Amino acid sequence: MLSISFSPLIPDYALWALGAVVALLAILALASRGPVAILRAVALGLVLLALANPALVQEDREKVKDIVAVVIDRSSSQTLGDRSPMTDQVRAELERRFGSLADVDPRFINADDGSGDDGTRLFAALSNGLADVPPDRLAGVIFVTDGVVHDIPPSVEGLGFKAPLHALITGRPDERDRQIKLLEAPRFGIVGKDQTIRAQVMERGGTGSALLTVRRDGQVLSRQQVRADTPFSLQVRIEHGGTNVVELEVEGLPNELTQANNRAVVPIEGIREKLRVLLVSGEPHAGERTWRNLLKSDANVDLVHFTILRPPEKQDGTPINELSLIAFPTRELFQQKIKEFDLIIFDRYANQSILPSSYFENIVRYVREGGAILVAAGPEFASYGSLAQTRLAPIIPGQPNGSIIEQPYKAEITDTGERHPVTRDLPGSEQSPPAWGEWLRIIGSQVQSGSTLMSGANELPLLVLRREDKGRVALLLSDHAWLWARGYQEGGPHLDLLRRLAHWLMKEPALEEEALRASAQGRDIRIERQTMQETAAPATLVAPSGAESSIPLNETRPGLFTAQVASRELGLHTVRSGDLITFVSIGPANPRELMEVFSNTEALAPIAEATGGSVRRVAMAGDQSITVPRLLAVHSGTRFSGGDWIGIKPSDSAIVRGVSVFPMALGFVGLVLLIGSTLAAWLIEGRRRA
Repeated sequence: MLSISFSPLIPDYALWALGAVVALLAILALASRGPVAILRAVALGLVLLALANPALVQEDREKVKDIVAVVIDRSSSQTLGDRSPMTDQVRAELERRFGSLADVDPRFINADDGSGDDGTRLFAALSNGLADVPPDRLAGVIFVTDGVVHDIPPSVEGLGFKAPLHALITGRPDERDRQIKLLEAPRFGIVGKDQTIRAQVMERGGTGSALLTVRRDGQVLSRQQVRADTPFSLQVRIEHGGTNVVELEVEGLPNELTQANNRAVVPIEGIREKLRVLLVSGEPHAGERTWRNLLKSDANVDLVHFTILRPPEKQDGTPINELSLIAFPTRELFQQKIKEFDLIIFDRYANQSILPSSYFENIVRYVREGGAILVAAGPEFASYGSLAQTRLAPIIPGQPNGSIIEQPYKAEITDTGERHPVTRDLPGSEQSPPAWGEWLRIIGSQVQSGSTLMSGANELPLLVLRREDKGRVALLLSDHAWLWARGYQEGGPHLDLLRRLAHWLMKEPALEEEALRASAQGRDIRIERQTMQETAAPATLVAPSGAESSIPLNETRPGLFTAQVASRELGLHTVRSGDLITFVSIGPANPRELMEVFSNTEALAPIAEATGGSVRRVAMAGDQSITVPRLLAVHSGTRFSGGDWIGIKPSDSAIVRGVSVFPMALGFVGLVLLIGSTLAAWLIEGRRRA
């Protein structure tokens, strides 16, 4: 390629100024001297041209292939229906057709889901994939997508290239789908009260109504018909503290795109206004204030404490009106308001005829309906006044054998206790013997039911837990926990033990013996299975698309099995293990990819048409065949598409292999021209004067 270039010997502004002066002198010379002044103008022009320093440039160029970018949409919405195999067929056909274009180099770029909830970002993937390609080498862009794109530039100027853009749309125009959309969903709720959830069933190609199933923690609450595209409200009772998982699931349509959006999950954190605890202490003892101090230190606990200082059989002649003691309100506590308490603690309480048998029956009923009691036993538990001799006996997990062992011993965690969240990993338990102080007394008992978590002297049971219908019972067979609190022999983890024990009784979700939990970090899902069994069956992970996978669990600590797995899909995942179920969301619970599921040709049409390109479907309704347009090179014009073809614009790009420069204004030729023009002007003007 041959061209002329200029490299001025003086600044550009000086050259232009000099050019203006030369032009003015030439005009004046022509006006005053006539045509003979043309030679002077030529001479001045040659001087000006010499200062411009022209040169002939010869470039040795090698033609390079044009780049055509083919962006393949691999986002989550492209997995719906038969879009994924349709996309693979279109790509294979494009590869075959590019093989017949010798001067075109196709570049295939995969576009996955955007980070977070960014949706489908094809233009960002295009920009990243062409970072090393000059814009003038790009001959065309082809999108293979369902048309649901979330980063479309507002105008053609934002593209950064001038090549035609074509979109080949997967999916079919007769797609149908039904989904449920949450309008209002509470995050927190008071235990025992109802919360309102507002939602709406949206559909295309549906029947106008759908069957809605409502579940809480995997249990079906109701089934009802709801109208499509009409908001509705649901009342859901918050049954317990911690996470209450409410599922709204609507029945699917035949041949719908996906059922991943047919379910919405609302995790509602149950909050207790106050955990009400009734502490009933028997005769005063050294450890009485241990329980009181522990419960009073918890701001979420409302404590009612009574100590029996004057049993009915005590008669010393003091008139009743002179006693300063408060009468024990047995009827109010154990008959009228017993259901208001979350936990009842009997601390070294002996049956002294204060509570009639009917009240013990009320306590048994209270436990079986969901309440909890803790018996912190002392020597009275082995006497005739033991609570095990009352009508509480059916729910107390151990029966005293009449022995009271008073000798130093270190509390040991049993094999069962090592698996239980209440006693697992207690500070100091990692050593053998445990790194905590000794206790000095234990009450002999025969455990009939429940789980023994700790043992004492002579391997006697020390701490026993039991479930009774909907309620819970704990039996602590020593009154010497206060030795840890007082720092005897460096003390022990009394706060950890007693607080965990009280909160297990009050159904703290984190202390459940059988539990399934899942959490997300980025694209990784961590599964935790708490169990009292020695092994744990694999968990089942259900992706938003409905795909199931079995996840083996490995024991990391006694009773705790975990696994970590990477997820390929955004949205709400379901984890099941036996009767347990939990949910974990990768990214948003309701991602954009599943909120806009229908393929369309409208979104990309304006930007494609502005570049001279086109948007068209590769499959029509009821037609199983795939139609890919022909590829043609269009060297001129503003339209690059036709009925059965799409065009690319060749760029004539080349790589410069060498450059040769030939100066024109310097050297012998330039000198001859300048001297010749000056001599000619002198001779002609001289003859004219003569």
